[in-house]
Amino acid sequence: MSPYDVGIECGENFLRVQVKGTIQRLGAGYRCQMRPQHRKRHPYSPNQIDLFAAYAIPANAWYLIPATVILASGCARDIMICPITPPKKKASYRFECYREAWNLLTKTRSDLTSFKR
Repeated sequence: MSPYDVGIECGENFLRVQVKGTIQRLGAGYRCQMRPQHRKRHPYSPNQIDLFAAYAIPANAWYLIPATVILASGCARDIMICPITPPKKKASYRFECYREAWNLLTKTRSDLTSFKR
């Protein structure tokens, strides 16, 4: 079993994408769990995943976020995505730049590792 859900091939480039979905509304956004679902599984690492695809189901909004952004602290955690209402806390905007960021699927692995939180 691979730690990623989907492999995306663009030319000679191959990206590993972990897909996460959420319906959990919390305040102005949706909380999305970016950890493996099974507690016995090891946490994700940037060596296993290139991108996270987070889908806010009720809002029909996709976020493509480089794994290095999520895994910057060494482990994945929950994130807030806010596709409907602007959040009250400015820190909650940090993932909005990745909303519908389909262009990231054409980047190389080395391009994606340059993204930092």
